[in-house]
Amino acid sequence: QVRLVESGGGLVQAGGSLRLSCAASGGTFSSSTMAWFRQAPGKEREFVAAIRWSSENTEYADSVKGRFNISRDNAKNTMYHQMNSLRPEDTTFYYCAADWFSRHTAYLPKNHYEYLYWGQGTQVTVSS
Repeated sequence: QVRLVESGGGLVQAGGSLRLSCAASGGTFSSSTMAWFRQAPGKEREFVAAIRWSSENTEYADSVKGRFNISRDNAKNTMYHQMNSLRPEDTTFYYCAADWFSRHTAYLPKNHYEYLYWGQGTQVTVSS
């Protein structure tokens, strides 16, 4: 059974940084596509970033390009999300997601329904 556990959320001032982690177990992490989404109460889950199993390809939402960086360490079964220059509008719950696609494709899904496995979420609050 695949299990994803996020950590690293918290309260930070605008302009500050946080690093989220997503620890995976129960699956072949090194061949998975991983992603970060975020969701405010009452709103649809929003794509933030995704990374290919090899780290060769990454995708970002326009709203976070240049500020956020997704990475992974397959040896540690962990994905990271370095968030810099945080803004109050970044305040919400962040979720990591995983699924397995062809190792030969560079396609990185941006729709939440394309991922089967999810963590429980971690809250990020950015004060102004």
